Amino acid sequence: MNEDRRRVLPSMDRLLDRPETSEWQKAWGREPVKTALRAALEDARQNLAEANITAPDAASLLLEARKHLQRLGRPSLRRVVNGTGVVLHTNLGRAPLASEARQALELVMGYSNLELDLDTGARGSRYDHCAALLCELTGADAALVVNNNAAAVALAVNELALDREVIVSRGELVEIGGSFRVPDVVARSGARLVEVGTTNRTRSEDYERALGPDTGFILKVHPSNYRIEGFASTVTIENLVALGRANGVPVVHDLGSGLLDPGLLPGFPEEPGVGASVAAGVDLATWSGDKLLGGPQAGVLLGGREMVARLRRNPLLRAFRVDKMTLAGLEATLTLYRDPDLAMTRVPALRMLRETRRNLRQRAKEALRHLDSGTATIEVGSMSSVVGGGAYPGHEIPSAGWIVRGPSPEAVEAACRASSPPLLGRIGDDAFLIDFRTLLPEEDADAARILGTALRGL
Repeated sequence: MNEDRRRVLPSMDRLLDRPETSEWQKAWGREPVKTALRAALEDARQNLAEANITAPDAASLLLEARKHLQRLGRPSLRRVVNGTGVVLHTNLGRAPLASEARQALELVMGYSNLELDLDTGARGSRYDHCAALLCELTGADAALVVNNNAAAVALAVNELALDREVIVSRGELVEIGGSFRVPDVVARSGARLVEVGTTNRTRSEDYERALGPDTGFILKVHPSNYRIEGFASTVTIENLVALGRANGVPVVHDLGSGLLDPGLLPGFPEEPGVGASVAAGVDLATWSGDKLLGGPQAGVLLGGREMVARLRRNPLLRAFRVDKMTLAGLEATLTLYRDPDLAMTRVPALRMLRETRRNLRQRAKEALRHLDSGTATIEVGSMSSVVGGGAYPGHEIPSAGWIVRGPSPEAVEAACRASSPPLLGRIGDDAFLIDFRTLLPEEDADAARILGTALRGL
């Protein structure tokens, strides 16, 4: 009997002749459509074999096939709406790009002059594209861009200290994202790590005692993702540069977060600026492009012309090289910094970090008018944001957003996360929270639509 009922299912050819599937083939291609139809037919045959049910008609099979196609066509990497309150959220790609940077990406998606000198027609270098702008903004003599800051540090270690020693304070042996640690990066790059001082206190004489014929350079790492308080002290970058010069040893400063000028974020705790490190005379400064700079993921090295020229000749640079999309986004972001006032309003990460609680509260109230909350209770309330991305550890920023009560906060969180696009918030005080600091202004309406749909579904 089950076999007979399975025979009444329409054939693949009949389903492919339907007007709907003809349109699908234009959008998704013939083979993906056949795969989806085959899956729908197989599910139907399996169900008929296991239960005494009515065979589905063609319309029902097409509905299931369309769901399958939509799952197949949904990309793994997708846009999300960030209501978590973490500005530089590592899991969400850190800094959102400025509109100018997004437009720059579109312009180079086809062919570009990535490695062509348009003035001479000869072969050029991808490493020239952002170099002059970086030097202009930081005061450095030369600059080099690689694919991330860990690569920048690894390249410096491999070039300056291969089979030699790198001196670093024990209080600066940080662990970065993904459980990677500075000692591991140094060792894998071909150098031996020499730890000096203690976790909480390191003095100039600690470095001086460690200097020797095998010293490649002194490394100072800004511990941006944690703080040591109380009975603690470190050696300033100026003192390390003086020590290095007196002994003929280079000094490399890993700044991590890449804030060009602390004046861009008034009221925030002290954070070393890139320009200040260059002015102090470091031989190399390394930092990230996708943190406080607010650009794409990249690693930047600044230093003297000969030092950077050495790095450009290192064979490892090929493994760390940056692509055209990153260079385009980075250049557009850096261009905004020529006018600090423009950067503070146009670079999303800076704008988010500077926005007042009062303004966020007003945005949340305005967006709440467009939200059908069903049986849930939603109020606009105060909350705290954080910088994220390993910057300003422990520093909370007064913020505001939606506090959703009524349904289980775990259920609301899961429903919003399953939406298209996903809306991400956080759970606190037995409520689901949407922090407006990390919503782009144009996403306020999206957040209201997604949350309303999720609540009605619950």
